[in-house]
Amino acid sequence: ILLALPLTRTQSDVMDFVAVSVDSVYIINPSNLGCNDRRLACACTQFPTIIKLFCSQLLLSACLSCDGCLSDEDTLKISQQGLEEVERVLALNKKCDASKHKVLVASVCPQSLPFFAVKFGVDIAEAAHKLCGFLKHIGVQYVFDTTLAAGFSILESQKEFIQRYRRRHHDSHALPMFTSSCPGWIRYSERVLGSLVTPHICTARSPQQIMGCLVKDYFSKQQKLSPEKLYHVVVAPCFDKKLEAVREEFYNSMLETRDVDCVLTSGQIYYLMEQRKVSVEELDSVPLDQVLGDGGDVALVRHDGRGSEGFLEHVFKHAAKELFGVDVQEITYKTLRNRDFQEVTLERDGETLLQFAAVYGFRNIQTLVHRMRKGRVPYQLVEVLSCPGGCLSGRGQAESEGGAGRLDKALVNQMEEIYSSLPVRLPEFNPTLHTLYQDWLEGQDSSQTRKLLHTEYRDKSHGHAQPPHMQW
Repeated sequence: ILLALPLTRTQSDVMDFVAVSVDSVYIINPSNLGCNDRRLACACTQFPTIIKLFCSQLLLSACLSCDGCLSDEDTLKISQQGLEEVERVLALNKKCDASKHKVLVASVCPQSLPFFAVKFGVDIAEAAHKLCGFLKHIGVQYVFDTTLAAGFSILESQKEFIQRYRRRHHDSHALPMFTSSCPGWIRYSERVLGSLVTPHICTARSPQQIMGCLVKDYFSKQQKLSPEKLYHVVVAPCFDKKLEAVREEFYNSMLETRDVDCVLTSGQIYYLMEQRKVSVEELDSVPLDQVLGDGGDVALVRHDGRGSEGFLEHVFKHAAKELFGVDVQEITYKTLRNRDFQEVTLERDGETLLQFAAVYGFRNIQTLVHRMRKGRVPYQLVEVLSCPGGCLSGRGQAESEGGAGRLDKALVNQMEEIYSSLPVRLPEFNPTLHTLYQDWLEGQDSSQTRKLLHTEYRDKSHGHAQPPHMQW
């Protein structure tokens, strides 16, 4: 079935998705098919003839720039991931009996903070405090930074890479290992690439979903609240995070609650501020909260890497030390096709010990996939992100005011500069992580750690092959 549907701004919050071959419903958005910008709203294998009526070739960039290819079920889930739902919960808290109130918790991704620093015209620490002040002003009780959860994800990814490397000779799926923090990449892998890629994806949960476990499992117990009493909102730089939040494995059917109830993009939060006519000057500067409940302000830090969580750099340094006894202080990137396709190599006495790659954007991802089909991937690990430029360039905050999927390059450059000003802190040296491993997870190698910090990715491609008319 091909449907031509006008999409509202709320519905267009799904614009970043790669949803090739979604079952049963294929949406073509006529507003995206202007004479100067003939972008298709879906990439579907069943209707090549109809697709060719709209353009002579289907480019992957066109697919990514649209709103489409979501099933009815996906659309329903996404409808619960908007400002309207958060405002509904806030309104109910004002009206209903106190015993029925939801405790609102917001978790802010560190890649979102540079956006607010630019928009507010302040440094990143003050931007975090102003954002926290706004969220608490509208009724959010707790505001956390997700860097702690990212630390868990990095440490678990490091551990898994070492395990995969050591079994590489008797497990054909052990290497290369692909990072798993980008939901656009994960969705594309499961729905399109299938078994070619899914066994290679790291099982460590993304920072967002580990933060969901921290809030709904650990923090709820600390507050003596049932998980369903908490309403957990994540502020993120990209729209793809919305579909990650509604994956079935992150839903507790017994308690009827999700680890992350709603994802709002940085742009949506800023829009809410404008809607409520809130000026930065009148906002209180409020320190972020800490998961462990310790007093004092939270010192903002980042992980290695340019604008993302730095999985490649952290795993590379850890593997060099753990496997070969080499201390790597600085990592040198070699640019291959472009700035978004780079590799890192560890050599000793002329021998290549490790070779990793950072592959951002779907055009570069297609190059990687073609090489993998031919068995020509020399890398042991690939950090894969669907957004060119990485997470700071997520379309939930970096799109130009004109829209149409175009980046605001000046804004991105400002955000990169601000983000790089944060001090780097290795998760290995974060005492809070070590405390939580013991108090919450019962040790780094426990069954609780495997249950709460890991997931699995499955082949959902249903045998669909990439159609011959699709040129990436």
